[in-house]
Amino acid sequence: MTLKQGKTSQTYRVVSLDIELKLERRLEALGLTEGSLITILNNEKKGSLTARFRGARFALGRRIADHIEVTEVSMP
Repeated sequence: MTLKQGKTSQTYRVVSLDIELKLERRLEALGLTEGSLITILNNEKKGSLTARFRGARFALGRRIADHIEVTEVSMP
């Protein structure tokens, strides 16, 4: 599934980034890499998606979120 399809307050593990190389490198520099955990803070289907990863909050555009493959993580 893609990050864009994710639910608010759910945590996911990044499987792959399928976007242009320049943008992929920028996200990796911010800490969004394959295997990292990302929690969706707001996915109201309007505007950008707000997420937390590596302890910081980020707003990701829907086009970007649609190209980040994730799997759901069950937190204890």
